[in-house]
Amino acid sequence: MASKTPVELLTVGDREVRLTSPDKVWFPEPGITKREVVEYYRAVSGPLLGVLFERPTNLKRFPDGVQGEPFYSKRLPKGAPEYAQTARVTFPSGRTADSLCPTEAAVLVWAANMGTFDFHPWPVRRADTDRPDELRIDLDPQPGTDFADAAAVAAVLHEVLDEAGLVGWPKTSGGRGVHVFARIRPEWDFIEVRHAVIALARRVVDRVPEHATVAWWKEERGERVFLDFNQAARDRTVASAWSVRGRPRATVSMPLVWDDLPDVVPEDFDVRTVPDLLARRGDAHAGMDAAVGSIETALEWYAVDERDRGLGELPYPPEYPKMAGEPMRVQPSRARAAGDQP
Repeated sequence: MASKTPVELLTVGDREVRLTSPDKVWFPEPGITKREVVEYYRAVSGPLLGVLFERPTNLKRFPDGVQGEPFYSKRLPKGAPEYAQTARVTFPSGRTADSLCPTEAAVLVWAANMGTFDFHPWPVRRADTDRPDELRIDLDPQPGTDFADAAAVAAVLHEVLDEAGLVGWPKTSGGRGVHVFARIRPEWDFIEVRHAVIALARRVVDRVPEHATVAWWKEERGERVFLDFNQAARDRTVASAWSVRGRPRATVSMPLVWDDLPDVVPEDFDVRTVPDLLARRGDAHAGMDAAVGSIETALEWYAVDERDRGLGELPYPPEYPKMAGEPMRVQPSRARAAGDQP
């Protein structure tokens, strides 16, 4: 007779959440078990719920641990508890889905038990899923660069955001990169917010062209930090603050204040260290919801770039339909090769 899977009941608020196979090792290198990951999410559920509250949220799931094959759940998984609420989202294709919309801490612990490492929220709230209330910039170090390079470019971005009237909030990506968020009024659609991100990123590149780039094609980026403007496109998401990343050491995407960014070591933030840091230091992004800004200045910069510099739209990801004003989606080296042919 087959043995039953071990089950424990965890109390989260007024709910009881099942923890199955608690001793299964999910991160072999440090020996971190499923229980530790789930308990981590119970420990940070307060600030994490503040990040995810009423946002449609994709789940990056690793049911076999970090060594297994992950997948995204963009729709509410089957078997979800009755308290797991949803939000209707529309993809670039026009298709719709009912996505998990966290409204209480128990659903975060339930998702962790389902193998969720990363929570990937949309930059919108359930009340209006077509108008972002969050501007996001992903600073992605390219080969030959590292976290220190991303942090240095982020410092320049901080200056540009200040000039645009926006308050930026940095965090580690959980890997080599830096994410910077800014709360905005939900008055603009995804295309306008992406244009604002492009304008901000171009001003960073203008100031440190040897260190930063907005070149979409990898062959043109060089050893620079790529400011990924397409993370502002509809249905593109980044791991939330407090998310565990699918990396060997169970690192966490950690909220920071600007003064800390130049000196931190991203690998210091992991499942085992972050709960104590939260208890001692609090949430570095606790004031984000009170710092709501406008992208009007950034959109004015985009219009000036288009009118005076001939800099308009940039390529969308390949799975998107062709967008208005978008340049050809042809790798530059291939375009040159085709032009050389008779």
